[in-house]
Amino acid sequence: MAAKTKTGKKPNRDTVTLSKIEKLARDVLGQVTKGGNPAVEIRTRTLTNVSFNEKKKIIELGDRAQSREFFNASMARKFMQTMLVASGCKTLIDEDKTISIRQMYYMSKHTLKGSNENTFEDQDESDPIIEDLEVGIDALREELHLFANRKGSAVGKLVIEDAGDRIDLARMGRGGWSIPSICEPEVLKFLECKAEFILFVEKDAVFSRLNEDGFWKKHNCILMTSLGQATRGARRLLQRMAYELKIPVYVLVDNDPWGLYIYSVLKQGSINLAYESIRMALPTVRFLGMSAFDYEKFGLTSAVKINLKKEDVARAEQMKAYPWFKDKKWQAEIEALLENGFKMEVDGFLTKSISFITEEYLPKKLRDRDYLQ
Repeated sequence: MAAKTKTGKKPNRDTVTLSKIEKLARDVLGQVTKGGNPAVEIRTRTLTNVSFNEKKKIIELGDRAQSREFFNASMARKFMQTMLVASGCKTLIDEDKTISIRQMYYMSKHTLKGSNENTFEDQDESDPIIEDLEVGIDALREELHLFANRKGSAVGKLVIEDAGDRIDLARMGRGGWSIPSICEPEVLKFLECKAEFILFVEKDAVFSRLNEDGFWKKHNCILMTSLGQATRGARRLLQRMAYELKIPVYVLVDNDPWGLYIYSVLKQGSINLAYESIRMALPTVRFLGMSAFDYEKFGLTSAVKINLKKEDVARAEQMKAYPWFKDKKWQAEIEALLENGFKMEVDGFLTKSISFITEEYLPKKLRDRDYLQ
């Protein structure tokens, strides 16, 4: 991820991360030497250990921790897995190489000698361990030399430098620039921006419609998608663009509780990644739609209606209680969704015309400043 300096020494960021991994190892070794029960402390990433910071307007992880002990039948496996991943990350930093979280799964997987037991059975086991290690030693995934698969695209009035290469997002064709997992200033820089705002859309199909219609050209913006729930890379990129380029971010998602949750994660952060909120959450992000009030406002027909399921209603009721949705306008929005008794997809605008969303819906929303925040 980060190259060595001219003196051959590791960059300071790598040096700090290595020292954290080595401290973890020394602490465990010290416990073993004294004949104790080796253990590591991991802050729990659960609902009961997160809180909403009213001043910062983000979700934060608390200090409650779990002791992961070796001489404990229910914890021994995860203890071993944590040490394996830590060892693998140390090797990556030592060799100045970066791999995917999928590759870390394979790098750490093997069968224990004299048994049929594998260190990891599948990636669903290794991914949470990586997040635990991040929390346990206070180091980001990028600092551990790990990345996730690219997911999402961007196109628009922005020129960037990505790992030394100059890239013009206005010249990326129909597919757009593929958003990387690592979007830190060390590898990605903003060189020139003519965009007036950023539009983040939930679905790739909507992104393709807007891109083909040249929405970002006509409205001087940057168009982004992350194919559903935004990845860490996309969230970090959005935050950096909003703060460093000083332009607003609008979000367009389906009119259902899950679309609202996508917006919520962009705005305040998520429970599972609460320790990352400070570098990924964007409290100023604006909800452009799709709104429950759009059905009547834009003369949509019953063809767009999708009946709410029990789990949709339960999720919406849960979201009404979120501190960041306590504003009267947000309460009215969620209540309208429940009173409608149906949800809608952004794709439903095609019942009006193929380019209705590009030519009518979004321009009117932006012109009328019809958004929630």
